[in-house]
Amino acid sequence: MPTLTLKFKDNVISEYVLEKEKSLNIGRREDNNIVIDNLAVSGHHAKIDSVGEGFLLTDLQSKNGSFVNEQYISSHWLQQGDIITIGKHNLVFKYRENEAKPEATGPEDMDQTMVMDTDAYKTMLAKSTPNVADLPASKTQAGEPAGILSFISGGTGEIEISKKLFKIGKASTNDIVVSGFMVGQVSTTISKRPSGYFLSHEGGSKPKVNGNSVSESVKLKDFDVIEIGSAKMKFLLK
Repeated sequence: MPTLTLKFKDNVISEYVLEKEKSLNIGRREDNNIVIDNLAVSGHHAKIDSVGEGFLLTDLQSKNGSFVNEQYISSHWLQQGDIITIGKHNLVFKYRENEAKPEATGPEDMDQTMVMDTDAYKTMLAKSTPNVADLPASKTQAGEPAGILSFISGGTGEIEISKKLFKIGKASTNDIVVSGFMVGQVSTTISKRPSGYFLSHEGGSKPKVNGNSVSESVKLKDFDVIEIGSAKMKFLLK
């Protein structure tokens, strides 16, 4: 399995192993898998998902942005030797010696890395203070259809997936709270990426999409039926 080495300047702080079918969260808060205790880092800054044979880094609308090899990214398929910069810390992505590596591109249904406003964001990164202004409107594409969850059972009405990382589970802090046997505190997340909406299993019993259990990230399609604990919802693009 590939590793992430957390560094501050030339000092190695820690090393983390990425695992198949698991996600890894990066941020300042203690509930992250990789905690970077620095005010330039957002509470929930970025996320790495295991998708197929590769690993996808997604920025979670952080204040100071995420960079790979000094390029501002919205999402990026990690490759051997990539250097992720978050705040003033670096994470070096490497496969172990003789470990099989995926092709340079991700799965066919995923877009390539989005790179925007590189020079401006490198300047922001150099300053890297918690008072940096919100990201400009160019970070999101206007006019895109919004993802909607429409309850079939276990709830009523429709809920727009208005966050970059939308959480569903038993805990009251989730965007949708569901009950049910073995439902995790955070059971499922839906992340909005450049190529669409992706559902990932986080903990507890696995969610289902169109009757099939989900153990990896899957791209949601219009009219997909999602089942999580007591809730059954239809995913719509409007």
